[in-house]
Amino acid sequence: MNRLSRRLARINAVFIKELIQMRRDRLTFAVMLAIPILELVLFGYAINTDPKHLPAAVHAEEFTPVVRSILTGLENSEYFDLVFNDDDPRASDHLLASGEVVFVVEIPAGFTRQLIRGERPQLLVSADATDPVAASNALGRLSTIVNSALAKDLTGPLAHLRGATSTIDLVVHPRYNPEGITQYNIVPGLLGVILTMTLVMITGMAMTRETERGTMENLLAMPGSPFEVMIGKILPYVGVGSVQTVIVLLVAHWLFSVPFVGSIALLVLSVAIFIVANLALGFTFSTIAQSQIQSMQLTFFFFLPSILLSGFMFPFRGMPYWAQMIGEVLPLTHFLRVVRGIMLKGAEFAELRYDLAAILLFMVVASGVAMLRYKRTLD
Repeated sequence: MNRLSRRLARINAVFIKELIQMRRDRLTFAVMLAIPILELVLFGYAINTDPKHLPAAVHAEEFTPVVRSILTGLENSEYFDLVFNDDDPRASDHLLASGEVVFVVEIPAGFTRQLIRGERPQLLVSADATDPVAASNALGRLSTIVNSALAKDLTGPLAHLRGATSTIDLVVHPRYNPEGITQYNIVPGLLGVILTMTLVMITGMAMTRETERGTMENLLAMPGSPFEVMIGKILPYVGVGSVQTVIVLLVAHWLFSVPFVGSIALLVLSVAIFIVANLALGFTFSTIAQSQIQSMQLTFFFFLPSILLSGFMFPFRGMPYWAQMIGEVLPLTHFLRVVRGIMLKGAEFAELRYDLAAILLFMVVASGVAMLRYKRTLD
């Protein structure tokens, strides 16, 4: 019995020691509690594979009561939000390429006349199919929505048209990924995911490793400004990110046959800004963490919402408004739009300038915070 009591006493001593250590390591304890809560909230509220209220532009060459019924039916379905009414088809193409709209609904002149004659007029819907999941449900219900919207107009002399299988010829044109190949959407996005995960982590661990190995004193003794130290620390990892980018793009082309229809120079510029933004964030984490373990925990805490709220795994427009606002702060959200826009849509700088500006702003803020927190002397 005494032996058992001594064993329990030793176990209790180790248990108390771990509790004290856990209380001292507040960052680790906070992350342990925050991550489950974060996962519950994100998966419970933010993830939605049936997005609604997708922005759509309308190019209608006539606005008869029949046409207005169709447009009203689209809006009442909750799948389509008619946010633009363009007279120029080229403007609609620009809206699709920039990602401002997901659909463009085109109604030609003479649509109502052909409908009355029973000639099944064409209704053309162009869809941004870079993310096949985001548009698939809306397109699948499109025919039912249009036929239901026309039902109240097909009365009297037009009642015989109700018996037809379809009163119109619905032509759906999936743009940029007409075959709905998932790899075309996932593989370009993986470039941003890989760069985020690796660069933030390795940079965050770089400074904390200096502290753990006792070489921080030598670094602090250097007559360099915080900016100079940060640039010197992250430059080697810029090369690492460049190599990762080349590998991903080569694999995307040769193994998955992902098309590349945009500007290589614009992609290089975008990747460079995104790499520096992630490295600056990793440097910021290194000024907060006291060990490499804490740095990894901070990286994971940032990476989890990035991968879930950026539109990489789930449709971005399917998330609630508050989740989209959080996603807009994350650089990965904007980089995914940029890399998919360049590779799949051939988007130009004018169409991507807002997303590039968002990444650049994040880079400037992260760099500023890192330099402000960098300590010239040991505590």
